Amino acid sequence: MNWDQIEGNWKQLTGKVKEQWGKLTDDDLVTIDGKREQLEGALQERYGIAKDEAKQHIDDWLDSLTD
Repeated sequence: MNWDQIEGNWKQLTGKVKEQWGKLTDDDLVTIDGKREQLEGALQERYGIAKDEAKQHIDDWLDSLTD
């Protein structure tokens, strides 16, 4: 699954996002609205991680969706 698919199906995927990153709020998910950069920023803020680490978490999550 590529990011264009994630963005297009964001509303359907928010449950999976919340399973993966439980600290994200519903407001966060509305703000993110399928945009990768917004998700990276929210992960950095909620989990106190670096940008590179947030990117890696997202890449790993994307890989898990295609398994």
